[in-house]
Parts: sequence; C-alpha cells; structure tokens
Amino acid sequence: MSLSVVQGFTKSLAMTVLSEIGDKTFIAAAILAMRHPRRLVLSGCLSALIVMTILSAVVGWAAPNLMSRKLTHHVATLLFFGFGLWSLWDGFHQEGEAGELAEVEKQLDADFKGTTTAKEHKDDDDKKKKMRPFLTQFFSPILLKAFSITFFGEWGDKSQLATIGLAANENPFGVVLGGILGQTLCTTAAVMGGKSLASQISEKVVALFGGVLFIIFGIQSFLSQVD
Repeated sequence: MSLSVVQGFTKSLAMTVLSEIGDKTFIAAAILAMRHPRRLVLSGCLSALIVMTILSAVVGWAAPNLMSRKLTHHVATLLFFGFGLWSLWDGFHQEGEAGELAEVEKQLDADFKGTTTAKEHKDDDDKKKKMRPFLTQFFSPILLKAFSITFFGEWGDKSQLATIGLAANENPFGVVLGGILGQTLCTTAAVMGGKSLASQISEKVVALFGGVLFIIFGIQSFLSQVD
C-alpha cells in the first residue's frame, strides 16, 4: 500500500470519527435503533453514509480535472481552516451537552406521531416479518427511512464538504477506505450503544478536538508544495 493511500486513509478516518461521533445523524441512528430492529437501522444508516462518502470522494477526485491542481489545493486548504474555525466556534458556544440530542429526539418524535397507531398491531407485524422473504425485509420501510434520514441529514454537512476537500488533496482511494471505516465504527457504536451512549458524549469536547484536527490539516496543506 502506497504512502499516499495510507496518508489519505489516516486523515479520513480521524476526520470522519471526530466529525460524525455525537452529531445529528449519530444521535438519529441511536434513537432509531431503540425503536426498530437494529440490523435494519444499521443497514440503512450505514449504506447511506457509505454512498455519501463515495460520492463526496468522487467529487473531490474530479475537482482537479475541472480546475487547476494548484487552485484545488488552495481551496481545500481554505476549507480545512474554515471547518476548523467553525468547529471551534461550535465547541465554545455549545448551549448544553444534551442540546442536540433533545433537538433530534424532538424531530423524530414529531415524525413518529403519524405512525403510533401501528404499535397496536406490533405482534401481528412481527409475525408477518418472520414470514417475509429476505428481499422484502431488506427493502423494508424502516431501512429506507433510516437511509433517507441519514443521507439527507449528511447532504451539505460539514463532514461531506470536508471529505470532498480531503479527496481533492489526498489519495481518494485512501479517503474512501478511511471514511467508510470511520462511518462503520461510529454508526455501529450509535446503534449498539443507543441513546445512553449518545447522551454521554460531550459535544463540546468532540467539536473542539475536531476543530484542532481541521486546523492541523489546514497547516499541513498550506505548507505542502503543489506543482
């Protein structure tokens, strides 16, 4: 494995873990896993994050072909510094440790109000699920819901834009591998740990560490030479 792949992998893994752990999609996955079968929630959330990671890396990889390599490098450097300052600002201005958790839970509760009547038939539904063929379970409404909530929650998010910038500046293959591993670790932790884990994560500390990491990436990118 080449050094460029390892470097892209390492940066992407660290960036993904610090960007995703404790964020809205992490909390949403934790809450969904408390209300629905974990395997369906994990499959839906993780597949959405993998698709988003690959799409972001492809955009970042294509960027140098649409503009000069030097300009792409400078844009990526500015993105790293910008995201670093953004994360530090969020860290120093957190309203409370449970603020984002309460916000996401409120949104999901509002969404679930329209489907609460289905709980009366839960036993019948469970029996029907056992009778369903594999493909029907794979494309279940729960899986699709987890996929859509995660995919659209990540669209335009700081982590997506950071992945684009990283793929434009590093080996995209390494960025994809690191991103997928990071997403897998975070999403699995959210689904298995549930709300109790999400509530124990300090949003402020994660934001501050993420901000420092982005600043370090920005400095390294600024000091590196591009032909």
